[in-house]
Amino acid sequence: MSGKEFAQRVRDVDISGIRKMFEAAGSDAINLGLGQPDFDTPAHIRQAAIDAINEGFTGYTYGSGIAELREALSNKFRQDNNFEVSPDGIIVTSGASEALEIALAALVNPGDEVMISDPGFVSYNALTGFMGGKVVGVPLGEDLTMRPEYVLERITPKTKAIIVNSPCNPTGGVLSKADMKAYADIADDHNVTLISDEVYEYFIYEGEHVSPAQFTDNVITINAVSKTYSMTGWRVGYTAANKEYTEQMLKVHQYVQACANSIAQKAALAAITGPQDSVFEMRDEFKRRRDVLVKGVNELGMECEAPKGAFYMFPKVENSVEVATKLISNGVVVVPGTAFGQNGDGYIRISYATSMEDINRALEIMKKVL
Repeated sequence: MSGKEFAQRVRDVDISGIRKMFEAAGSDAINLGLGQPDFDTPAHIRQAAIDAINEGFTGYTYGSGIAELREALSNKFRQDNNFEVSPDGIIVTSGASEALEIALAALVNPGDEVMISDPGFVSYNALTGFMGGKVVGVPLGEDLTMRPEYVLERITPKTKAIIVNSPCNPTGGVLSKADMKAYADIADDHNVTLISDEVYEYFIYEGEHVSPAQFTDNVITINAVSKTYSMTGWRVGYTAANKEYTEQMLKVHQYVQACANSIAQKAALAAITGPQDSVFEMRDEFKRRRDVLVKGVNELGMECEAPKGAFYMFPKVENSVEVATKLISNGVVVVPGTAFGQNGDGYIRISYATSMEDINRALEIMKKVL
């Protein structure tokens, strides 16, 4: 089959650089490239899924998700994030990936501008492109976070949305309360929507997590159980927003997805309402690994301040593609900063969502190679 004309929207998008690096490495390579916790899903969550299967809870659910899960999420936002959203303002999605897609689909017309940090998470760019939107990349400040003043300089009448991500992938940066308030003010003053990606909210080592929905209604909050409870493969995310947004996103969700997985929703309910000690154990372990890696990487001559959140570090290197390629051919997977945007050149992303043993082995190999 040759000469097929595929849609421009897919032709313009490249396969994720992270995925490429992952697939290029051998199966015995030490993977410091993937953003997924290396812990098992806690037992009580797995049990809830087994119970759901045994009870025959295997049909479609409400499009927006089972009522008790949306109720639990509404309580979570009140207690942990300091803002009110009714269960009707919540849509349970297939991971944060679908949540992002339906948010952008509801907002972006062809030619509209979406501001994202550069470097920033790879999906923001691709999904904006799928909607016919134009990505406006915003360089990062010294602390490796997107700065409100840089956003203000680039805002135009075509700006439709600004994606904020804290803690941030790929840098591990955490936005301050003052910054989040500034973003909320920008959204209100310019009538644009903030899309707040909060999937790493519980993995903060310095600073605090602040949801911009505390300060403005012009926001769609996106989160998931994936990172918090080590449930990446369960594919459960969610959006929270006012009725105006939710009604439009629900249309897209209904036709793209119908509903999130019924069994995984029951598992997510157990995650959110059950004991939270596993989350804090994971966070403490990530912090220990971070400290070992930061020390090791700086001793190798790469400049890197300790990231304040998530489980990524973003050290400076001479040539990111060259360094990443060299490391991969020696059995350590890292991602070149260029995978996250043109301003990522001169950096590599290292994920410490892997065992301390692997981290120490990787540092030994890095010493030899670099």
